[in-house]
Amino acid sequence: MKSKIVILFFLISLKSLGQKQVEVFFDFNKDFPNPTSILSLNEWIAKSKEVEITKLLGFCDSIDTKNYNKLLAERRIESVRELLEKSGLKFSRNLDKIAYGKDFKQSKIQAENRKVTIFYSEIAPKIVESEFTKQIRNSKVGETVKLPNIYFFNNSARIVPKSASSLYDLLCAMQENPKLKIEIQGHICCQMVNDLNNISTARARAIYNYLLRNKIDRKRMKFVGYGVLRPIHKIPEQNQAEEDENRRVEILIVEK
Repeated sequence: MKSKIVILFFLISLKSLGQKQVEVFFDFNKDFPNPTSILSLNEWIAKSKEVEITKLLGFCDSIDTKNYNKLLAERRIESVRELLEKSGLKFSRNLDKIAYGKDFKQSKIQAENRKVTIFYSEIAPKIVESEFTKQIRNSKVGETVKLPNIYFFNNSARIVPKSASSLYDLLCAMQENPKLKIEIQGHICCQMVNDLNNISTARARAIYNYLLRNKIDRKRMKFVGYGVLRPIHKIPEQNQAEEDENRRVEILIVEK
């Protein structure tokens, strides 16, 4: 039977009037959420960093006087507000806090009436476009774009972990531009003869494989290694900066 469902221990998510809401439940005559609701509230907070709290409504059961219950509802609102504030959630400038006490349509199950309802709106995350993404978007067929901050272990095609963000930028560019086709071009430095160990090809293939693992159609891309055939600076390089600029990966725009 529904009357035997103990729902005071759960946080219930609902939708109302274009906003979302959650309900936090309290034990009898308590102004701090019960332990199970605290656990559920923390789980919700962990998943809800991009929200704005717009309204807090406090309620009590029908026991005790109207004035006492209104004050208890106000304390319940304040305890929930403090929990949300300490968790770093944002509040609307016009935050509504309304204590109804027991002046509302009560459930026959008293435990359902001891609550605070949190109304919130989701905040659209700010999308910061990377410089590489801008270059891809503004590039024309036949142009090359350097893939920035791509590093490999010495004499190897293994990509170092700090290059992850640049790889992700390339992946996003491929996902956001489904007509984009590219050629991944690998280059090395510091050798007077061409790429003896074919490292430039292996490094270009490593980036190709990364995109392939992330569901980019192989028909949209190919890879090639140019060794030292296309240096930016004449070989032998004069300093570390020139070596770094020669040791690079570029993206040729084949089709958009």
